[in-house]
Amino acid sequence: MLIHPQRSTLLIVDIQERLFPAIEGHAALADHSAWLLNVAQRVGVPALLTEQYSKGLGPTIASLRDGVAEAAIIEKLHFSAARDGELFKRPGGERQQFVISGIETHICVLQTALDLLARGNQVFIVEEAVGSRRATDKALGLARMQQAGAQIVSREMVAFEWMEQAGTDLFRSISREFIR
Repeated sequence: MLIHPQRSTLLIVDIQERLFPAIEGHAALADHSAWLLNVAQRVGVPALLTEQYSKGLGPTIASLRDGVAEAAIIEKLHFSAARDGELFKRPGGERQQFVISGIETHICVLQTALDLLARGNQVFIVEEAVGSRRATDKALGLARMQQAGAQIVSREMVAFEWMEQAGTDLFRSISREFIR
């Protein structure tokens, strides 16, 4: 089950200003999520961002929100980004595969993944780009998603599957700028 650039969407779940500092390893999580977003934009994979009750938790952090179209940002009240159907009305929401980054692993990421899997979507959770306030909650969330059928992947797995082959201008460009 490879991640195809024509069939996948990057979904960044609730990396918001007020909760973000409480997440274990938040700086690295933000860097990894921004890396994924930049690679997705370069490859032509749509990206969607969700915000859980932004009046209370604030907007998505600036490093992710800047450069993303307003139509790609989805306000939500359900913990699952897939619950009310708004996700599927946005550009990229119709795709079969969802590559997910975000917080918190054991709450909003988990419930989104479970709802997507129940709809028949393929779900890929980027391990270093998800987080929780406590490491044990992150580990439990990852284990439960994997047991339910989500694939746990690294950001490089995603990038190389999106690129599909070496020897192209795209591969050279991404290798130069993002693969270290």
